[in-house]
Parts: sequence; C-alpha cells; structure tokens
Amino acid sequence: MSAAEVTLSCCAADVVELAALRAREEALRAAAAQRGIALPACGALAVGGTGLALSVRPGRWLLLSEPLAAGAAARQWGSATAGCAAAVDLSSGLAALRLAGPAAHEALARGCRLDLAQFAHGRAAATLIAQVSTLLAALPSGMLILTPTSTAQHLREWLAEAARPFGFALEAEWTVSALSGDRTL
Repeated sequence: MSAAEVTLSCCAADVVELAALRAREEALRAAAAQRGIALPACGALAVGGTGLALSVRPGRWLLLSEPLAAGAAARQWGSATAGCAAAVDLSSGLAALRLAGPAAHEALARGCRLDLAQFAHGRAAATLIAQVSTLLAALPSGMLILTPTSTAQHLREWLAEAARPFGFALEAEWTVSALSGDRTL
C-alpha cells in the first residue's frame, strides 16, 4: 500500500462539562447561545464559534475549545452559566484523538461496539473501543475520540495496530479550530 488509509492525530483541547441544574436547561441553552454555541440534543455534536459541543447524556454537554491557561475555560463557562449550570474542567482527564482516512471506520470497527455504518456526521455516543471507555463523535473529516488520559496511550497503540493492515500513519497534531472547520455537520 503506498498511502496511509488511516491516520491518527492528537488534538490539544480544553474540555469543559456543563451540567444543567434542575429545571434550568433552557436558561443554560440561552447562556450558551450568547457565547455562540447551540447545545446539541443528546447523541449529537454541534460546531459553534471556535469549538465543538457534544452530548451523550441528557442535560450534560462537553465543550471543546482551544487550550487556555489551566482552568480558564471552566471559569469563563462557570461565570457565563452561574445559576443554571455547573461547569467542570475535564481538560486534564480526557485526551482528544482524531482518526481519519478512507479505512478509518473499518479499522475502528475491529474494536468498537457501535454500528459505524449508521453513525453519520454530527452523531456522538459513549461506547467502548478495545475495552476502553470513549466518547465518539463523527465529523466530516474523521472520528473524534475522547478517552481518559490514563488509557489514551493504550488506545493509541490499539488504533495503530488495528489500522496497520490498511496502511497507517501518525499525523501532525490537530487543533480544535481545525476540527471546528467541519461546518458541514
């Protein structure tokens, strides 16, 4: 094989979880909209401003943005959503990976429990990949995979091995802005 049909890259990101307080989800949606982000329905991914928002649990969203000073994104969201949501910084706890290429779905299917043929752009789900907890989101440019930092190295190695028969290459690090450039969700 001359060209890699599967590429893997890391993506540095601030990750903030927003959890709506009881009966305050509409106020949270309004606060997020003021910051240029439409919070997606559960099981979906949305692009807004210079970041991504995904939801795999009712009343909770993960927001990915370019890295700022430690804790700054969570503080900003905490101030913007005071009284309607709790904002928790998960940046150090989650690693963001991007798997792409014409054979990416086939390689990922070797250890993913989801039916990836039915996993269209703009979808998000919590699942296991190679027995590792992950959050998976489908972008036009590939799959965004969030995994605990404690298992990220294992998952990267497993993905590389699963993709090797198709031709595999590590790619330069992506930015959240580049991922957010997938505006065709």
